[in-house]
Amino acid sequence: MIPPKTVRDILDAVRIEEVIEDYVALRKRGVNLIGLCPFHHEKTPSFNVNPTRNIFKCFGCGKGGDAVGFLMEHEGFTYPDALRWLAKKYNIEIQEIERTPEQLAEQQLADSLYIVNDFALQHFQAQLFDTDEGKSVALSYFKQRGLREETIRNFGLGYAPDQRDLLLQRAKASGHSLDLLQKVGLSSQDGSRDFFRGRVMFAIHNMSGKVAAFAGRTMSADKHIPKYINSPETEIYIKNKTLYGAFQAKKAIRQQDECILVEGYMDVISLYQAGIENVVASSGTSLTEGQLQLIKRNTSNLKILYDGDPAGIKAALRGLDLALEQDLNVKIVLLPPGEDPDSFVQQMGSEAFGEFITKEAKDFILFKTRLLVEETKGDPVKRAGLIKDILGSIALIPDPIKRGTYLRECAMLLEASEQVLHTETNKLITSALRKKADKEARQPGAASDAPTAAPRPDVPAKPDVPRERPLQQGDEFQERDIIRLLVQFGDRELPGENISVAEFILADIEESLSSFENPLYGQIAQQCHARLTGGEGLGPDYFVRHEQKEVRDLAVDILAESTRTVYSAGWEEKGFPLQNQLPPEVNFGADSRKALSIFKIKKLTKLLQQNKQRLKIASEQQDVENEIRFQKINIQIEKVRNKIAKENGIVVPPK
Repeated sequence: MIPPKTVRDILDAVRIEEVIEDYVALRKRGVNLIGLCPFHHEKTPSFNVNPTRNIFKCFGCGKGGDAVGFLMEHEGFTYPDALRWLAKKYNIEIQEIERTPEQLAEQQLADSLYIVNDFALQHFQAQLFDTDEGKSVALSYFKQRGLREETIRNFGLGYAPDQRDLLLQRAKASGHSLDLLQKVGLSSQDGSRDFFRGRVMFAIHNMSGKVAAFAGRTMSADKHIPKYINSPETEIYIKNKTLYGAFQAKKAIRQQDECILVEGYMDVISLYQAGIENVVASSGTSLTEGQLQLIKRNTSNLKILYDGDPAGIKAALRGLDLALEQDLNVKIVLLPPGEDPDSFVQQMGSEAFGEFITKEAKDFILFKTRLLVEETKGDPVKRAGLIKDILGSIALIPDPIKRGTYLRECAMLLEASEQVLHTETNKLITSALRKKADKEARQPGAASDAPTAAPRPDVPAKPDVPRERPLQQGDEFQERDIIRLLVQFGDRELPGENISVAEFILADIEESLSSFENPLYGQIAQQCHARLTGGEGLGPDYFVRHEQKEVRDLAVDILAESTRTVYSAGWEEKGFPLQNQLPPEVNFGADSRKALSIFKIKKLTKLLQQNKQRLKIASEQQDVENEIRFQKINIQIEKVRNKIAKENGIVVPPK
C-alpha cells in the first residue's frame, strides 16, 4: 500500500504534459496544449491539456482528468499501478506501508490465482503448438476456422488433451498448489483429474491482460457433452462483470467511440482478425449491469449483432432496457438468417462486412417500435400494450432531451399524440422514483423523519447517479455556479475580506446545504463545509483528486471550461482590455457575491411559492388564522428577497 505522503509527492511532481506527450503529439494553443484525442477517432484536435491546472479534457468525447486518470483510461492501469508508473518516471522511491493481514492475504491469493492460470495458459498453448495431437486436432481446427497463428497466440488459445490428469501432474511437478488449481476450476471438485479435457481452450483476460479464467469447447461429436464449459467464479473472475475480448478491444473502442457486441468467442476473434477490433462478447449470457458499465467506461455507443432469425430478433429485445438505464446509445444489426458474425465476415470480407453493419444498424428504440407495430396491426388492445411496452423502455433513459427525441419519433410511428406519450412516460418515471424512495426508506438505518423531495419526471430516472454533464433544471444552474466558484476560487481570499471565497459562500448558505436540487452539487457543498469546519483547505487539486469519480469529472469540466475562455494577457498589452469587467481571474470577488445573491434569491423565490401554496390551501379551507400567518410570512420573504435584489442590481421576475 502506497503511503498518503508518497501519493502527494508523486502527484505534486507530475507535469501532465510530460506524461501525455508520451502518447499524444501536442502543440501549443494559448495557455493550453492541444492534440488528437487518443480515446476516439478525430481529424480536428479537440483534446486539451492545461499545464497550469495539471488536467486534460477532450471536448469531443468528454473524457478528462489528471495524469493518473489518463493512465487509467489509456493503459487500463489500476490507481496504484498508475501511481507506480508515475513514481518510476519521476524517480520517486515508493516504500509501501505494511498492509493489514486481511489485505495481504487477499492480494496474495489473487496473485497466486493469476500465477496458476498463467501456468495453465502456457500448458494449453504448449499442447497446441508443440505436440502432434495438438497440431492435428486443435491447431488444424483453428486454421480451418480461418485463424492465423498470430491471432491464436494473441488471444491465448490452446488445447487440453483428453487425458485424465496431465495438467495436474505437470503443475505438481512444477511446484504449484493443487488446492489453487482446484479453486480456479482447473481440476475437478475432488481434485483427482483435469477439469478441461478434449477441448480447445479460450483464455479469458481481465482489463489488465491477466488470465482470469478459461472456456473450453469440446472436440467431440457426442451431443450429450456440453459444447462449452467455463471456469467457476473466483476472487479474480466475476462472470457478470467480464466481457470476452475487452482487453484486446479497449483501445479500438475508445478510438472509434463505439463497442460492437457479439455472442461467441469465435465471433470476437474472427472480427478482430479481420480488422474490426472494437468487438467484445457477452459469452452467451444476457447482458448484465456490470458488463454494460464496463462498456460505458470506454464509450456511450453500443452496436449489437444478432442472428436474423425469429429467435435472434426476440433476443435483441430482451435485457436491453438495462443498456438504456446506463444511458448507452444502442443500435441493433440483424444478420441474414443462418449467419453469425464469424461466418459472415469470412464470407463477405472485412470491408463489405463493415459497410453492412454500418448500413443495417437500427436504433434500438425505433427498431423495437417498428417491429411491434407490425405485430399488432388491427388489434387495438395489443397496440395499447405495445405503447406501454415502448414507453417503459423510453422512461428508463436518464437524459430528458434524448427521451423527448424518442417520444417525438415514436409518436409519428405509433400515430399517437406526443403530449399523451410525454404524460404517460412522466407517470412511469414518477412511479419508479416513488418505488425507489419507498424501498430506500425501508432499508435498515433509513431516517423515517428525513424530508424527501417530490419525484420529478423531468430529471433522470436515477438522480443519485449524476451524468458527466448534468442537465440544469430549476435551481440547478445557480447550484452549479456555486460549485464552480468553490472549485475555481474556493481557496482564494475574498478581496476586502479576511476570509476565503469558500468560507464566504458556505457560511451564508449553511442553512440551504441540504436543499440543493441536484444531489451531486449538494453533496459537494456539504463536503466542502465539513472540510472547512474541520480546519482543512479547499483548492482545485482537492476536487481533481477526489476519491469519487463524479466529483473529479465535474471539477475537470469546470476547470477545463474556464481555461477555454481564458482572457489572454496579450490583448491588454496590445491596448484591447475587457470593456465591461475585469478579467475572470481578477473578478472572482464580485463574481462570488453576485452568484451568491442570485442563489439566495432563487431559494427565497422557491420558498415564497411554497408558502403561497399553503396560503391558497388555508384560504380554501377558510382557516383565517393560518391565512393571516402565511400572508405575513409572504410579506417578510418578499421584503428580504427584494432587498437582496436591490443591493445587487438584480431584477426579480414579476409575481
